Amino acid sequence: MQCLLCHQNIHHKASLQWLLSWQPLPHPVVCATCWQSFTRIERSTACPGCGRAQTSRRLCPDCQRWPSNQPFHNVALFTYNDAMHNYFQQYKFRGDYRVRAVFSTLMQTTVNQLAGDVVLTIPVTASTMVTRGFNQVTGWLTDGLNQVDGLATLVQEKGVAQSQKARQDRMATPQPFKLVMGTERLRQQRVILVDDIYTTGRTMRHAADLIIENGAKSVTGLTLAR
Repeated sequence: MQCLLCHQNIHHKASLQWLLSWQPLPHPVVCATCWQSFTRIERSTACPGCGRAQTSRRLCPDCQRWPSNQPFHNVALFTYNDAMHNYFQQYKFRGDYRVRAVFSTLMQTTVNQLAGDVVLTIPVTASTMVTRGFNQVTGWLTDGLNQVDGLATLVQEKGVAQSQKARQDRMATPQPFKLVMGTERLRQQRVILVDDIYTTGRTMRHAADLIIENGAKSVTGLTLAR
């Protein structure tokens, strides 16, 4: 097989322990070199509010600006470095749907570990679905998870992308979402809310506010990158 990212041949050697386990042989979709270019965030020392990588488990300066009594926190798996930037260019902006497989197993496993009652994803606008053809977040969760289409965007056309806005402009963004599911499905439920990148947290917290206002007990965000 070839690596989905660098297109070099993948040389995978199964261990004796794996062979003796009689499990199916793994079929890696990314080579070791590319995988090692991503930087995992150590959960034991990450910011408990947003999942940011740091050396001790305390609220980072960004999270200290948010209300401390909201039943929301975010878990992030990787630091947004050059390798992650290149990945999103290929997946999200050039529309290479195949590379969802690089992180799909890890994202699905983490959702299961978080053990929520309801899994929701941050939606994309209708115009984005037309031009890109898929929601990059649900792309990771299509195989094996029963996520609910509970949120939709209030606008059909996407304006200036969040990635192109300054922090001040991001923070001033009005509520962009509406609920498209019955509130009875949220009442006293622990919701897992999945998105791709946590930057300022404005997008995730807008969605979390809406979900909590409609009866959820708590919201745990999960993002691939921080």
